[in-house]
Amino acid sequence: MIASRTRATALAAALGVVVALSLPGVAVAAGPGPDRAGSSAAAGTAGPVEGSVRRLALEPKSATEASVSAHGTERFGLMGVSWKDAAAEVQGKIEARSRNAATGAWTPWVALEPLKGGLDGNRPGARGATEPVWVGAADGAEVRVSGGSAALPAGLELNLVDPGEPGRSGTAKSAPASGAGPAAAAVAPGPESTAPRPDVVTRAQWGADESLNNEGPIYLAGGRIKALFVHHTAATAPYECTDSAAIVRGLHVYHVKTNGWRDLGYNFLVDKCGTLFEGRQGGVDQPVMGAHTYGFNSESTSVAVLGDYTNAGASPAALDGISKMAAYKLGQYDADMNGTTALTAGATQKNYAGTSFTAGQQYPFRTVSGHRDGFNTECPGHQLYPQLDTIRTSGPAARLKIGAVNDKAVAPGDTVKTPGQLVVDFSTSTAAPLVRSFELLVDGASVATVAGDATRVATMLGLGSHRVQIRATAVNGKVSTTLPVTVDADVSDVKYVPVLPKRLMDTREGLGVPKAKVGPGGVVALKVAGVQGVPAYGVTSVVLNVTATNPTESGHVSVYPNGTVRTSASNLNFTPGQTIPNLVVVPVHDGIVQFYNSAGTVDLIADITGYFLASGEGGTHMNLGPKRVLDTRSGTGGVPVAPVGAGGVLDLDLSAVDGLPAQDGLTAVVLNVTATNPTTSSHVSVFPSGTTRTSASNLNFTAGQTIPNLVVVPVVNGKVSFYNNAGSVDLIADITGYFTSSGAGAKHSNLGPKRLMDTRSGLGAAKAPVGQGGVVTLTVAGVEGVPATGVTAVILNVTATNPTTSSYVSVYPSGTTRTSASNLNFTAGQTIPNLVVVPVVDGKVSFYNNAGSVDLIADITGYFSK
Repeated sequence: MIASRTRATALAAALGVVVALSLPGVAVAAGPGPDRAGSSAAAGTAGPVEGSVRRLALEPKSATEASVSAHGTERFGLMGVSWKDAAAEVQGKIEARSRNAATGAWTPWVALEPLKGGLDGNRPGARGATEPVWVGAADGAEVRVSGGSAALPAGLELNLVDPGEPGRSGTAKSAPASGAGPAAAAVAPGPESTAPRPDVVTRAQWGADESLNNEGPIYLAGGRIKALFVHHTAATAPYECTDSAAIVRGLHVYHVKTNGWRDLGYNFLVDKCGTLFEGRQGGVDQPVMGAHTYGFNSESTSVAVLGDYTNAGASPAALDGISKMAAYKLGQYDADMNGTTALTAGATQKNYAGTSFTAGQQYPFRTVSGHRDGFNTECPGHQLYPQLDTIRTSGPAARLKIGAVNDKAVAPGDTVKTPGQLVVDFSTSTAAPLVRSFELLVDGASVATVAGDATRVATMLGLGSHRVQIRATAVNGKVSTTLPVTVDADVSDVKYVPVLPKRLMDTREGLGVPKAKVGPGGVVALKVAGVQGVPAYGVTSVVLNVTATNPTESGHVSVYPNGTVRTSASNLNFTPGQTIPNLVVVPVHDGIVQFYNSAGTVDLIADITGYFLASGEGGTHMNLGPKRVLDTRSGTGGVPVAPVGAGGVLDLDLSAVDGLPAQDGLTAVVLNVTATNPTTSSHVSVFPSGTTRTSASNLNFTAGQTIPNLVVVPVVNGKVSFYNNAGSVDLIADITGYFTSSGAGAKHSNLGPKRLMDTRSGLGAAKAPVGQGGVVTLTVAGVEGVPATGVTAVILNVTATNPTTSSYVSVYPSGTTRTSASNLNFTAGQTIPNLVVVPVVDGKVSFYNNAGSVDLIADITGYFSK
């Protein structure tokens, strides 16, 4: 309600016998409709609807009394009383009643309250007027005015408003394409909001006659909305939601043609079904100045609820509509629905509670306030006003913003660079218990989720420019999203630096972590940056050979970057008593990586073999193979046809391998090494030829076991060496690539770990085990952050599970001829993982199973690209 109001009787009760208006034929859905500018579908209109006002002069009875009685009028839906001088006041009372067009019954007399003069500024020709009353379909009206002891103002009129009917011929004109009046200047789009823009029935949809508005809108001088005032339209008969658009049109016509205002006073309106309507023109997304709260229009916006809420509260749907609009409009300007602000008074006056305001002074307000907080009125009604507390806490997480990316302070719209790591710090003014979760959005897709009390989340980015946001879901289900920042993932200088294998962690001895087995659900954190020659800064990921030993139950271990949300990807799978290794390429955040154990207890060992550095130092990756370069069973590679004995060392000369460069520039090779036919439990270490072997191991096995593991080993003098600890064992090595200091190869990008394929669930491939001789092909380019083009190889952790017999799996570039190289060897019932670096030819890689059937899982951890 726009004016002051002292009510002696409840309007809803007084007008309760009035039948809801049916003459407009409007079909507004009972709930929010789509916000489609220019469409009439939501409101059922066929374009602008011309309304009209019939004016009947009141007959003076004396200097202080006047009345009018009009029977058998044309139908109208809204009525009010006006007078010539907007500054003049009626000291007594103004009462009116109407006759129901369908039944002929007269309503009880109701009081009409005067509007405050100058509410829409000091306008030439503006009239004094009462609040209008919505009466439904009426064909008769009576008004009586008493000025008390004061003379009545001149020019008293009864104004009967017909809101018009869609399809009726007339001269109503549409708005320009911008949605503003003819005199409106073009404006840039309004600011983005952290809350979603609600569905709104636009002026075009409810049939606004834009020919009434030839001045255009006025925008807030500061361009910033600081508060939202809630109103009710008060003197309103019971209505159906199909009448809502007609009520809005009636208010529009009355405010312009009777009051002499530039436009409808309220910025937005909402009916009891929760449908929101665009009120004053100028743009839903703009800081439009309305005429709603005398003295405080210049820094605020408004929502008026259709109806009278003096004796009954607003419906849940209406409250939700207010909440959605408040969240959207305040979210455009970093304001909290449940917060406070300071508003500058534009007039000297008192509010309903008796608080005095002095023009030009600042005063505290709730960001969602009632009309009565700024002006002396009962509005928005005694029952709606206390409901504002519920509205204030009904929105999404407020003031949600990204504060830093990779520990660098950022503001919305900023652009930052990263070699792949992404750590986002964020904040909200909403209390943690009211937030269910936060999601990290990269290019609109959710990549990580953290709890409602979190303030940081991390992931890895693929090559390219990315739009990064945080989305919060409140416990009430409502969402808000930060304004975006741009993060450019640049891997142009990320190269590989091989190192002599060094042990960084051993839970059996307390090396790197506490001396204790990792329990079920346990996590240990290992510092890798600034340790054992690894640089303290610039390391994007490390290459670790991780070994699980002494497990008490079947389980798995996942290795993942510190500060990120652990995914379903695993790196090692084991059974009780088993010792199993696997190579891991893991991104580094804060210089630390995490190790998670799923079940039982287990000892963990980690040996570093190299790292990727974002400084230009190191080598780039070149694909080669897969190609068999060593087999002691056949003498491949120029080695003796004989197992490697206890304490034996086998040197492999790589100079004869086709495709490998000369010693100069060759820094490391990528080998899939397989141990087979071992006579006893032992381990094998692969190390640079001519160097002192360390305690690091690459393969661990028991008698009779066949086990593979990927090895990235530095090359010295063109050779690498293989050491067997005990018994004898045959060794096989397949090369898949190498690193060169020439700079001619591909750079590395971290990604994941993310699951790309699981034949058990149908992810990435058919939901079925891979049969004997079967091949499944997995698309890797353009998937889960992998670029669609330019990718030369992907790094996959491949796991074989549920095999029905002993077999092996080969992973190779799709579209190429499969060689004899294998990547995983297993026995019936065994679950075994292995890291694979596989070239990408046509955006896909293929998986071949030799015998029986087996389920295959593939998790990506990174890729190489030109």
